[in-house]
Amino acid sequence: MTKRSRTTLADEIVQTIKSEIRSGVYPSGERLPTEAALGERFAVSRATVRSAIKELDVLGLVWTQQGAGTFVRLRPTVHDGLEKMGSISDSIRASGKNPGHEYGRQTTRGVLPDEAKRMGVSSETDVVELRRRITADGDVVAYSFDLIPATLFPGKFQAGQLEGSIFRYFEDELGIHPTLGLAQVHAVESNHIAWGPGAAKHRLFVLLDQLHYDREHRLLMYSRTYFIEGVYSFELVRTN
Repeated sequence: MTKRSRTTLADEIVQTIKSEIRSGVYPSGERLPTEAALGERFAVSRATVRSAIKELDVLGLVWTQQGAGTFVRLRPTVHDGLEKMGSISDSIRASGKNPGHEYGRQTTRGVLPDEAKRMGVSSETDVVELRRRITADGDVVAYSFDLIPATLFPGKFQAGQLEGSIFRYFEDELGIHPTLGLAQVHAVESNHIAWGPGAAKHRLFVLLDQLHYDREHRLLMYSRTYFIEGVYSFELVRTN
């Protein structure tokens, strides 16, 4: 009888667990059994199990947290294109979900020095500061920290009046049309971004650090939006 190689055994584990993930035996976010348990189940060594787990990670099906275990990656709730400039709410609707906005902070204050430099405005500028949790069918997909020049709002405006999509407010209430976004994209790991119920489980993000302008290149908003990794999926279309 020919002895099967570790690679062949690992491939069998990969195919089995891949099938179980896709059939819902291990749902998104679920922790897989330990290496010892998988080794016992498949009658293989821990080294073989590790090889299988590494392959599942490469395939984008699982991720491993040191000391905590291996988890099934979350399936994206929302798909969007980085080349597009538009409302997050519209992207959520296009993904067949119902968007929601939970405002945790709305206040007017002076801009900080580093913010003034990023926004290209005077250090004397006042801004409306917003802090939002953005949801799709009630599940949080992003945390956004937004600064809007106070001069954009009517004199009677009071912080606390905003609700729903900021882009929709720009369009419907102010007659402003955002047309240009200059964005920097970063991967972020932090325990200090998320807030509200379930915040503890959100620590990996894709940050879109973005300046929004209208057709006259007037600054409309500086936003730092932290999209939960694996929940909000971006695609970038590149052509030659």
